[in-house]
Amino acid sequence: MKIIVTGGAGFIGSCFIRHIINKYPDYKVINLDALTYAGNIENLNDIKNNPNYTFVHGNICDKKLVRELLTQDIDCIVNFAAESHVDRSITGPEIFIETNVQGTLNLLQCAKESNIQRYLQVSTDEVYGTLGKTGYFYETTPISPNSPYSASKASADLLVRAYYETYKLPVLTTRCSNNYGPYQYPEKLIPFFISKLLKGEKVPVYGDGMNVRDWLYVYDHCSAIDTVLHNGRVGEVYNIGGHNEKTNLEITKLILDAMGKDESSIEYVKDRLGHDRRYAISNDKIQSELGWQPSLTFEQGIKITIDWYLNNQNWIKSIENKKAGVV
Repeated sequence: MKIIVTGGAGFIGSCFIRHIINKYPDYKVINLDALTYAGNIENLNDIKNNPNYTFVHGNICDKKLVRELLTQDIDCIVNFAAESHVDRSITGPEIFIETNVQGTLNLLQCAKESNIQRYLQVSTDEVYGTLGKTGYFYETTPISPNSPYSASKASADLLVRAYYETYKLPVLTTRCSNNYGPYQYPEKLIPFFISKLLKGEKVPVYGDGMNVRDWLYVYDHCSAIDTVLHNGRVGEVYNIGGHNEKTNLEITKLILDAMGKDESSIEYVKDRLGHDRRYAISNDKIQSELGWQPSLTFEQGIKITIDWYLNNQNWIKSIENKKAGVV
């Protein structure tokens, strides 16, 4: 099989490529990535010389380039490419529409023209909006996004659905909960807090810290996408969660404990605009239909994750230096 993975230099995309290359020695993967601030080609240094892996520097909005790549007998597209940080979408929503909506539309149109076997859209549980203290997001839950980021992802999901309903394009959509693990860009909660604490700084917790998220280890997410890509029913949506609901304050205290810090290292800050209170996702469909479930408990995954960041401080420093313009 020959797969185009878009956004493959980012956090989840790079882990997915590593998963595919290591699991399927006869598969070929083309990584199409624009290398925006969150894309880091160094995330894939361990497989960059693998003969089954090819990197292409380019944007999913570039229709000519996408069409050229699809002439190479491509079987599938897995679309990770997206602007994904909620805070950035609040201050500058335009790029989220360009990449997440227009870019997805471009991929779908090119995929339709090339008659590929499968197009898989990697989405997020944030398209469902927010939950109360009880209940779960199901695939049938109405879409109700509350931030420019989640609105752009919801728009992309609806385009994917439309291309299935109108053109019978063989699409699949996955919606995941909060991912954590190695190689996550250090603006996200876990690596960001670890980085701050390593520098002796306080960690900022929004509001009362009681916003709840369901946490999913990144390689479990990758195995789920792999499962859906190969065995999912065309036209369907599959939720992927870790069944690990934690408040932001719980995650913060866990990181503090692991790094020998106490609660004096917490700084409570004004809550984020439109901050969804709780996400929780049901895995019932992917478990019952495809037999997938997470392989790691949260306690196992978070230990691996924190240890990785503590043992790879040069990786964080390299990103921070690039951000600051230091070569």
